[in-house]
Amino acid sequence: PATGASTSQSYPMASLYVGDLHHDVTEAMLFEKFSSAGPVLSIRVCRDMITRRSLGYAYVNFQQPQDAERALDTMNFDTIKGRPCRIMWSQRDPSLRKSGVGNVFIKNLDKGIDNKALYDTFSAFGNILSCKIVTDENGSKGYGFVHFETEEAAKFAIEKVNGMLLNDKKVFVGRFMSRKERIEQMGDKVKKFTNVYVKNLPEDMDDEQLTEQFSKYGIVTSA
Repeated sequence: PATGASTSQSYPMASLYVGDLHHDVTEAMLFEKFSSAGPVLSIRVCRDMITRRSLGYAYVNFQQPQDAERALDTMNFDTIKGRPCRIMWSQRDPSLRKSGVGNVFIKNLDKGIDNKALYDTFSAFGNILSCKIVTDENGSKGYGFVHFETEEAAKFAIEKVNGMLLNDKKVFVGRFMSRKERIEQMGDKVKKFTNVYVKNLPEDMDDEQLTEQFSKYGIVTSA
């Protein structure tokens, strides 16, 4: 059998990241769950170095890539100890993640749309590396991110879903841009401070109502 050190080299595509885990989830629980997809080499729940409390995520290493793929396809968002787990490939090209290629930003999402619903909506357009709704203590904040394996899949998703109604709300879907990119794109405009941040809005307020509210003070280019 392969040792833990050589596993990542021998099976670079057979390792899964499992996140959003309850703090009480153990390696034994995960082994029992994921073994149904195929032989598991190792499982590691990541823990705080001092308290040994789970950090809420783990790595599951399979012997065969096809078993890892089966687990990803059939177990993503399954409930473990009352929480839906989020599964992603853990060792695909890290430069993809850093480059932002294939990364899509979605806003104006209905609060009822969770990670699974977002994944189900966008998985039709290509392989998804990661998918997450941004949340706080009150639940969804109404926006999220989907990272596709290819730029083509991301463009296809933007083309098809931007402006669509999801749960009766018109969503915006566009290419994710870092703060640096947004500033570069705006150029000199950024020096004029034309953006304002508004919080504590009513949950039922949409982009059109926000635009109407602020247009009395000047021309609104986006909201």
